[in-house]
Amino acid sequence: MRRIAALLLGLLAATATAQQRLPPPLRLVIAGDSTASEYDASRWPRRGWGQELPGYLDAAVDVRNRAQSGRSSRSFIQQGWIYDVAADLRTGDLLLIQFGHNDEKFDDPARYNAPQSEFPMWLMHYVELARRSGAVPVLLTPVARRHFVDGRPVDLHGPYAEAVRALARRQGVALVDLNLASLRWLAGLGEDASRDFYLHLPAQGLKDNTHFHQRGAAAVACLVLKGLVQQQLLAATRLRRDTDCGQPDWNEAANASSRVARAGDYRRRQASPHGGGGSSEADAFFDDVADLDMVLRKRILPAGAGIGLHRHDKDEVYYVLSGRGRYVLDGVLHEVGPGDALLTRIGSSHAIYQTGEEALVILIGYRKGSG
Repeated sequence: MRRIAALLLGLLAATATAQQRLPPPLRLVIAGDSTASEYDASRWPRRGWGQELPGYLDAAVDVRNRAQSGRSSRSFIQQGWIYDVAADLRTGDLLLIQFGHNDEKFDDPARYNAPQSEFPMWLMHYVELARRSGAVPVLLTPVARRHFVDGRPVDLHGPYAEAVRALARRQGVALVDLNLASLRWLAGLGEDASRDFYLHLPAQGLKDNTHFHQRGAAAVACLVLKGLVQQQLLAATRLRRDTDCGQPDWNEAANASSRVARAGDYRRRQASPHGGGGSSEADAFFDDVADLDMVLRKRILPAGAGIGLHRHDKDEVYYVLSGRGRYVLDGVLHEVGPGDALLTRIGSSHAIYQTGEEALVILIGYRKGSG
């Protein structure tokens, strides 16, 4: 019995130690408008960026999305939605505050706020609420509407985005400049592709440049979290997905040698390499780019063709796209088919040959100049 008791005590101590190493639970509370709010399955694929945050975060982060469609910083408070936010906030939590879209509605006095006076005044109520609760207020500039002129995205939030930036400076409040980040993101996507990230759904008669398709909501959620991590408001250890997203500078020149190759552009017929049987076809993708440091090839091995046995002076990966074959790796025979990946390290020997009726098609990748 003593031994069992000691074992249980040791187990409890180990569990307690492990729990001490875990970061404490965190809550992200969102006060905002329809660009962030929740939508049920009947509205699919419409999603708010707040809905997509949980997919990026570990289970210890609790996202309370209190954003409400159609609300401005004024009407969110006057209609009582602020009480749900207040009830959620605890010491150390983050309150994400994003308004502006509906504050701009000049013809609606229940929502309109002048950008240099009323708008920052109403935003301050959220900041003060967070501070009284021991939470951390985070101001977000309004996410960009999709609007292009001469192929470039144009900022439609102007003075409202600037009012948020100015308030953050004056009050020493953390800022995620989502307006700027989303404009750069739009510039990177371009006018045509960006439609697919907003609610442009011809079958439903939708042409909406404000609200997001799920893929757009996920992209904007990534921009929000990237901003939080960069400012050390959110530990990277809280993430279960990367936040390497967006475009850091929309004026940065693109690499002119980046391009798309079409099927057959690099196709050539060759004798099968390394003493393999028969002849084969190869696509040596982008082998005309002198400073490219990687090699990617597609090899098509018809009936009877193969790549002969040879020893490797570099690491190489084969990936089987279609067909079936037999692969010899260091004297061991393997039957291979679609979806199989084959790694050959420096010093190993391998060969592959086609079997069956269908051509064996493989992708081959390695670093140029290795070995």
